[in-house]
Amino acid sequence: MEYFSEDHSKLMLSKEWLVKIDSEKSIPYMLKFYSSTVDLCCYVFITDTKSVWGEALQSNQLARRWRDCNSRTPSFDNNEEEDEWRTATVELLSATHTIGGIADLTFEVVKTHYSDFAFELGSDSFKWRWETCAIGPKLSAEILSKHLIMPLISLTHLGFSSADPVSELSDADLEKAVDKVGRTARRTVDTHVKHAISRPRAATTLRRMTAMFNFSPELPPILSEVLKPDLRLPFIRPKSRAASRAPQRLLSPVRESPPPVTTSRVSPRDLSPHLSTHPSQTADDSETETESEETPDAAPNTLKAVDEGHTRRSQRSPSPTGPMPSARASPRSSRQHSPAARDAPATTVEQATDDSSPPHSPPTKKTKRAESSDEEDSEAERRRRVAQIKAKSQRGAKQPLKRGGKRF
Repeated sequence: MEYFSEDHSKLMLSKEWLVKIDSEKSIPYMLKFYSSTVDLCCYVFITDTKSVWGEALQSNQLARRWRDCNSRTPSFDNNEEEDEWRTATVELLSATHTIGGIADLTFEVVKTHYSDFAFELGSDSFKWRWETCAIGPKLSAEILSKHLIMPLISLTHLGFSSADPVSELSDADLEKAVDKVGRTARRTVDTHVKHAISRPRAATTLRRMTAMFNFSPELPPILSEVLKPDLRLPFIRPKSRAASRAPQRLLSPVRESPPPVTTSRVSPRDLSPHLSTHPSQTADDSETETESEETPDAAPNTLKAVDEGHTRRSQRSPSPTGPMPSARASPRSSRQHSPAARDAPATTVEQATDDSSPPHSPPTKKTKRAESSDEEDSEAERRRRVAQIKAKSQRGAKQPLKRGGKRF
């Protein structure tokens, strides 16, 4: 079975439209037919202006369909006789599918299990059935455009542009007018459609016909001339100046950036004033001094360790008369308080005599000398340890001292 295609529809461009009505449902159907006695084939498509169905029959299919619809058809053993009979059948179908032949035939839509849409054409002498299949939407739209819509637009243009009424023209004159319009239309289709539809009388007539055909309650009038509207934009003045002013844009507040935080490094000398260097320890102009870059966290820990060591040694040394001077005191302050430490035993003896306590023997000079020597040794050892700690914590390169004066 061969499906209906675009090539089949092109063969029907020169064929006329045939119209049949389904009396049961009152639906009109328009169809076109093509046949060839050379190829012994026939094609047809039918539409209700919404959908399109088609069928293409070749020689063998055509013979089987005819014998199925007409049971009294004889069979032929000779091929030549069979071909002559098939040719006569095609000619009969071709004559049937004409304006004059189809008017006397009956039309009936029948149910079928083999196709999408089936209908029968018949008379007293024979019957014929078409088993058509639905054509796709793209090909259906193209068939309706080429076979129906564009020709009707051109016919409308001919009817409204002709000087004489079309109904009063002779066949020869009408052919000449149609050929002229057709040649112009196929050269410039866009201009042809514009001139055919944009004329006031044609456009308003088509508008009124559309409204009338679809039961519109308001029927628009038919006009031969139309007015051109003013397409300029109207100028409207504002009622008040305040309304015409554009809203001012609010300025966002400027954020002030906080002042930069500067961190100053604290030297170990500021943290511990007791570790200040003695003037006698400063070097000459030609010597270089090593500056320690200790961190603030390391300086207090170092001083604390030195003080604890000095306190342990002072507790171990014999002190019969009184407490030892503080380890954090400077050398100058320790020297100033050393005579008071020597006089402390005498004051203690006098207080003991007044209180009638048992007398204590005064300390000898050897004890005082031993005490003073221990203090000097402990002070010298503390200075030596502080110098060692400073030497270990040195960082950076050595820098020469400025010449011309001593550094205190």
